[in-house]
Amino acid sequence: MIFARDKSQMCNNLLQYAHVYAWGREHGRKVISMRFSYKYKFFKICHTDLTGFGWYLFAKYMAALHLLPTASFKRRDCDREVLERKMLRHRHIVVSGWFARWYDLFLKYRSEICELFTIDPEITNPVKAKMQEAERAVAKHDEAETLRLGVHIRRGDYAEWRDGQFFFDNGIYAQHINRFQELFPEKEIHVYLSTNDPSVTEEEYQQLCPSVHVHHLHGNAPEDLFMLSECDYLIGPPSTFSMVAGMYHDLPLYRMDTRDANEMTLEKFLKFDYWFSHMV
Repeated sequence: MIFARDKSQMCNNLLQYAHVYAWGREHGRKVISMRFSYKYKFFKICHTDLTGFGWYLFAKYMAALHLLPTASFKRRDCDREVLERKMLRHRHIVVSGWFARWYDLFLKYRSEICELFTIDPEITNPVKAKMQEAERAVAKHDEAETLRLGVHIRRGDYAEWRDGQFFFDNGIYAQHINRFQELFPEKEIHVYLSTNDPSVTEEEYQQLCPSVHVHHLHGNAPEDLFMLSECDYLIGPPSTFSMVAGMYHDLPLYRMDTRDANEMTLEKFLKFDYWFSHMV
């Protein structure tokens, strides 16, 4: 049994577990997520037999007492070959760290991973209804002429991460939204805002982006993750949140690596397989 352990935020945890799951799947080993045993309890994986608080406590204290070995991938320069041999050698082991990565295996078992992390209908059904209601309220044309653009406005910790390189103000995001509208001048664009900044308002973005319909549903993390996954295109700064949102249905994502909206072209909207191997 492999116990996957990590800290950090939801989508980082999801990706880290999924790497270990894929490795276990390839080698005929069962993998338990310690993180999803007690946190983020709105994914399908949280309702499986191998995910529960008891398993979390067991692995946590067995590792603390040194009764379970640990393979730690916490450093970029860790000796992956040595750690993987350790994983093969021990029948039961705790695997931790952001750099536990097996990209090819992840992609091989991607459909299973997406299934495991299906969000519960108690969350998804209301979000679907809100999106449909928001569009009906302002729609001018038939459905075939519309596009949904999901915009991930990341603030909070991004003020300091990488010295604020990807901490963009509302004007920068608005420029990218307007640039997107220019790429699809014949379409009716519905823009869905996802943000961890409570000061963001639908009204301000609607003023800054008068040629599109702006919607801010004020969702929590799982609601916004699902909302973004229901869009046709995604834009946002480097983040596992928008990348995972695009994973479910292989959505085109434009990563805002610069502030310049003129950098955005249709060719730079790339799908999960690419961004997954080019994480910042």
